[in-house]
Amino acid sequence: MKTPQYQSQLNEAPEIYSRKLEDYFSKHRAAIVAFSGGVDSALLAYVAHSTLGTRMVATIADSPSLARREYRSAINFAQNHGIPLRIIRTGEMENPLYRANQGNRCYYCKKALFEKIKELRGQIEESLPGSSWPVFYGVNLDDLNDYRPGIRAAREASVLAPYIELSIDKTTIRSLCTYYGLEIADKPAMPCMSSRILYGEEVTLEKLNQVERAEDFLYDIGFRMLRVRHHGNTARIEVPSEDFGIVLEKQKKINEKFHELGFIYVSLDLDGFRSGSLNESLR
Repeated sequence: MKTPQYQSQLNEAPEIYSRKLEDYFSKHRAAIVAFSGGVDSALLAYVAHSTLGTRMVATIADSPSLARREYRSAINFAQNHGIPLRIIRTGEMENPLYRANQGNRCYYCKKALFEKIKELRGQIEESLPGSSWPVFYGVNLDDLNDYRPGIRAAREASVLAPYIELSIDKTTIRSLCTYYGLEIADKPAMPCMSSRILYGEEVTLEKLNQVERAEDFLYDIGFRMLRVRHHGNTARIEVPSEDFGIVLEKQKKINEKFHELGFIYVSLDLDGFRSGSLNESLR
């Protein structure tokens, strides 16, 4: 079933973009796809697999900053579509520069990820002498307009960006997901849990757990698009403005749960949901 939200884009011949992606991977002959379970990397893994078969592998980082809900969803997607998946464990939490949570935190996260993928690539190429397995990731054209320190880490590691090379934006990616019949076409963006913690405040396992449990609670009571921003002893809830009434209806239940998780204050952001809102402090 086609999602109405992306119908107009679908009418603009998605076959053209699907052929571009398939031809792109055909020319490379093998691929390792950095996979997080999000829409961008999931489409990349799907097309790479449908084009290359067993000459591709998706790799996901089992990291404390990846919500368990998202981790399970990513694994289910790979299993449902027969995509070969390797799980790696990254050590960004061991890096004090990552934990310090300055504006370039994402650089150290991606650096740790690509270093582990480089190790995996070496193992694969050693077992298949004479073969080359380049690494790909799902940064898209719209990401270039946002603050993305991880892009620098990808460039340093010579990781390829098909969507940038083919001028594919987020809307086109979602349209292609619908075209291929993928269940993730309208899945909301879900950055890592560390992106919820105020810049300059240390990233700790305790804070990541607080945020994850708070967001899981809101998902379980019916919210779909949301963020819980961690401001020390304050939780700032972001939901679309049309959901403000639901927050107020469930105010008592939300307050009780968030206090139980260790937050002293619980606030509702009147600006509503917006991805990357903590980047506003950098500007």
